[in-house]
Amino acid sequence: QVQLVESGGGLVQPGGSLKLSCAASGFTLDYYAIGWFRQAPGREREGVSYIGSSGGTTYSADSVKGRFTISRDSAKNTVYLQMSSLKPEDTAVYYCAAARGGIPRYSWYIPRGYAYWGQGTQVTVSS
Repeated sequence: QVQLVESGGGLVQPGGSLKLSCAASGFTLDYYAIGWFRQAPGREREGVSYIGSSGGTTYSADSVKGRFTISRDSAKNTVYLQMSSLKPEDTAVYYCAAARGGIPRYSWYIPRGYAYWGQGTQVTVSS
């Protein structure tokens, strides 16, 4: 059974850090590009970061550049999102998603390009 499971979310103060994990089961992530998305209440799901199947290509939304870093560990079949200097506006449910092969630069942030999704993990940034 193909499954993606996110973990690592929680409550953190502004300026703090969290590291999210996206673990795959039932398939190997080596052949998939991975996107991290987030969705806040009343808002559309938005792309946060992307990493290509080889790990050599990464993209990030302007709102998180310089603060979030995406990486992957093939041995652990896991993709990570290191989040630093967190702001209250980063509060959302964070999802990882997988796309076979890769996604063009101009569309990595579009959810419909991804075939598999995790259930999400809540990140709350508040004092």
